[in-house]
Amino acid sequence: MSTVDVLLWLVFPYVCLVILVGGLVWRYRYDKFGWTTRSSQLYERRLLRWGSPLFHFGILVVLLGHVMGLLIPESWTTALGISDDAYHVVAVALGTVAGVCTLVGMAILIYRRRTVGPVFSATTKMDKVMYLVLGTVIVLGLANTAIANILGSDYDYRTGLSVWFRGIFYLQPDPALMAAAPIGFQLHAVAAFALFALWPFTRLVHAFTAPVGYLTRPYIVYRSRDAHMGSRAPRRGWERTGS
Repeated sequence: MSTVDVLLWLVFPYVCLVILVGGLVWRYRYDKFGWTTRSSQLYERRLLRWGSPLFHFGILVVLLGHVMGLLIPESWTTALGISDDAYHVVAVALGTVAGVCTLVGMAILIYRRRTVGPVFSATTKMDKVMYLVLGTVIVLGLANTAIANILGSDYDYRTGLSVWFRGIFYLQPDPALMAAAPIGFQLHAVAAFALFALWPFTRLVHAFTAPVGYLTRPYIVYRSRDAHMGSRAPRRGWERTGS
């Protein structure tokens, strides 16, 4: 292995993950009001109604597919009786559909953001960089899928790239596995980790937020000028609280 291989497949992933975690902690601590998608629905709805569902459906399926392909070892699916051919067909079919949906949805959202004045004004420089990197990741993923199925490829990412990726979290990554991977997979991995590093500083940060507080927050108190509340007894949470 060369020095470049060590830097790309051993050092670079950890640098990106440190920036990801540190950036999330920093932004949550010092920029809670900025921890949002900065919704622009009030400015334009027609394009958003098409682009947002396509993008979010596609990206969720893509993420689930990557969890299956990268984090679940091949021996586990084999033990469940899932053959390599069946796994490959399902992965390629779902991955292609989800990737196209994500790409089309993102194209609609970018077009909307560029052509609707108030929406474009709310776009930061980091968001523009994020769109470029995210689009690169998606295109490279689709290209790898197309090349492997149209031109044919003997490379099995589940015994190479996936093992390297899991090794990062075991603190035992093997750079030689990625050094031997096709250039398309290498570029896809580099772009993906670059996206992780950018993540905390863009609108993508909202992916780490869940409205759990809604389940436990107190009732909102409404006051009425009318002394008469109706003929039926008020429901729990709607009781009169006094003047």
